[in-house]
Amino acid sequence: MATPLKGRTAIVTGAGRGLGRAEALELARLGANVVVNDYGQPGRDGTGNADAGPAEQVAQEIRAAGGAATQHTGDVADHQQAAELVQLAIDTYGQLDILVNNAGILRDRMIFSMTEDEWDTVIRVHLKGHYNTSHFAARHWRERSKETGGPVYGRIVNTSSEAFLAGSAGQPNYAAAKGGIVGLTTSTALALAKYGVTANVICPRARTRMTEDVFAGFGVPDEGRLDPLAPEHVAPLVGYLASPAAANVNGQLLVVHGGMVAVVERPKVQAKFDSAKDVFTYDELDALLTPHYKDRPPNETFAAAEVLGLKHD
Repeated sequence: MATPLKGRTAIVTGAGRGLGRAEALELARLGANVVVNDYGQPGRDGTGNADAGPAEQVAQEIRAAGGAATQHTGDVADHQQAAELVQLAIDTYGQLDILVNNAGILRDRMIFSMTEDEWDTVIRVHLKGHYNTSHFAARHWRERSKETGGPVYGRIVNTSSEAFLAGSAGQPNYAAAKGGIVGLTTSTALALAKYGVTANVICPRARTRMTEDVFAGFGVPDEGRLDPLAPEHVAPLVGYLASPAAANVNGQLLVVHGGMVAVVERPKVQAKFDSAKDVFTYDELDALLTPHYKDRPPNETFAAAEVLGLKHD
């Protein structure tokens, strides 16, 4: 069995269940030492008491299969606890090579009903959580690069969502956080490239605790057949992006599910209009833009996922 990550050390956040668990197991299968992070709260909305159980169970699975793993049950949205997570990887295995950010929660509500706390909490866990761990990992790699006088090995794989690509009416907080993660990733990719570090972002589609409502209408296959929405379809891409083979993949957005990977281009200009004089007038814009949108339904949004044929329905 190929072990392209042998000798490397990876952190996977939100790895106690679902996608994070599948990703942690895959990285271990490819040879990496894995720090399994999960705050362990039972509610997918981030409620309930923290529990070390989920992280410990996944770490035990990895060790039982002959791999090396340790657990961390801190909250990655807490700046200090994220620092401790990165330091744990360094202290335990000597250095950090791979960071997979996956931790997240849901507090769904329409924009007119959403509370300030529901907005702040989701942004905190998803976007700030990705920033916190990336910040401390980046500092580690930059310091190592300065010590060695050259590039080091570093991989960041962040987790966005098709909710950002195609919109999700009842998830303004989640969609905004996932869009922010894309921006964070591309900025990080540019900043760290000179140190030998890559940063990429995936939009996975998988049946997990967080998406049980979204995919409720999608039937589970008969026993013995792999669910097309199983997290195991996503994990190999994470393993690839974490590997030496992906050295030239940087600042990319990839959609992945059920045996399919789509590389998403940066947004393109759809149409361009120039003013007749130095500044547009209202009448001129009316004459140019109104016909352009005349035959479009009023609820049509920027929807790259539809172009890719990735709609859920």
